[in-house]
Amino acid sequence: MSYYRITAYHKEANQCCIIDSNGAYEKLWQFSSYLVGRGFEILEVGDADKFLDVNIERVGVDKEKMALRAYMPGRPRYAPIEIDGRTYKAVMVEEKVYIPDRYARRK
Repeated sequence: MSYYRITAYHKEANQCCIIDSNGAYEKLWQFSSYLVGRGFEILEVGDADKFLDVNIERVGVDKEKMALRAYMPGRPRYAPIEIDGRTYKAVMVEEKVYIPDRYARRK
């Protein structure tokens, strides 16, 4: 089973969200495709090996449902965040923060 996280923006509703899936989708593209089919633009996407949690706890296995972790009006905010002496680009939706790509180099 794979754990996936997506940050998405819905232009019509002018809302963004962070959504996790832990078992509802076999492949990451299936999860992304589901959201795109409902009018979302995918801003960040990755599996548990790619992203780093900051203040979002992971959900348990659920083969039928996704988990809405955060949402807010507008687009998500981005800011540098330092962890263990390394600076990353973090995504912020409301009070929830995570690093979408632990391997990206921050200049």
